[in-house]
Amino acid sequence: MIIMALDHTRDYFHAGAFVNNPTDLNNTTVPLFFTRWITHFCAPVFVFLAGISAFISGRKKTKKQLSLFLVKRGIWLIFLELTILNFGWYFNIYFNYVNLQVIWALGICMIALSGLIHLPKNVVMWIGIAMIFGHNLFDNFHVSGKGLSAFTWSVIHERGVFLFGDTTINISYPLIPWIGLMAVGYRLGTLFLPGCDPIRRKRVLINLGSASIAGFIILRFINNYGDPAPWSYQPLPVFSFLSFINVTKYPPSLDYLLVTIGPALIFLALTEKLSNPVTKIISVYGRVPMFYYIIHIYLLHLLAMPAAVILGFHWTDLASFQSSIHSVPRLKNYGFSLDILYCIWAGIVAVLYPLCKWYDEYKIKNKRKWWLSYL
Repeated sequence: MIIMALDHTRDYFHAGAFVNNPTDLNNTTVPLFFTRWITHFCAPVFVFLAGISAFISGRKKTKKQLSLFLVKRGIWLIFLELTILNFGWYFNIYFNYVNLQVIWALGICMIALSGLIHLPKNVVMWIGIAMIFGHNLFDNFHVSGKGLSAFTWSVIHERGVFLFGDTTINISYPLIPWIGLMAVGYRLGTLFLPGCDPIRRKRVLINLGSASIAGFIILRFINNYGDPAPWSYQPLPVFSFLSFINVTKYPPSLDYLLVTIGPALIFLALTEKLSNPVTKIISVYGRVPMFYYIIHIYLLHLLAMPAAVILGFHWTDLASFQSSIHSVPRLKNYGFSLDILYCIWAGIVAVLYPLCKWYDEYKIKNKRKWWLSYL
């Protein structure tokens, strides 16, 4: 959650964020590249852990109850994406630009998982693995035009922008293999049952994580399958390395998932029993994820408007977006240096801590309020 805020802070405050891609090797620096690249871990970890959480939650529910809960939670997340979050990102009162991002993908994944859980656990796992490892087979398949069939294919596999009447819909998160990743997370939820040997859990997670990293290195080195954007040698060795790890997120390639989930599994294994003052602070953000997510987007956007005025722009230049915030020509010269960006990020995270702590304590004291499980 904390690392995620770094990328969103970069979106609103870094020089060139509105017109340049930080992973474009022709227009980036090593620090800027890694400022963006490190946040690649966020979305896949969210989706994967949501699958584990669904399995753990299902221990106290029947399959029917869990299925209904996942459907309701999924619909709620989609509603949030289309309304509260979409407005927070763009401050567009006309809602004529809709960006379907990670929260919508989580919602659809939960709805899909609500059906998958009725299958045997191993079948769920193999369906998920097939989605993760096989979806890049369709990278060269495209549906032309901007009609319903093209829109449907974009929702499933290929990022796209579509115009329906006066409303532009940007599909940033095609659903496969996100559904597969959540399904695999659900199957691995058995590792976190109360009776599971923690030594075995640690060994399994480390082995799976190591295998994922090794698989990424092998596939990426072969440079033939696993990512639609092959890597290439660059004039400088460090940029050759950046090219090697510069994997595709939209939609997440096999290489992308291997290089993010692999280290995450190892990290999960090695930090399970870690407890100190720092982890206690960090865990507060993780216990109120949706509350934190909504508040931090609004706070970043609101602070960006006076920042624009300071830099000689009008505050309205940071509002009423009718296209992606990453492609606004009028903001070409807007933004701050990377060091200032990191200071803003640290300040945002610090300011949100007491709010998150208050809400976390409120949730603990009011466990019987059903609506708290949705925020």
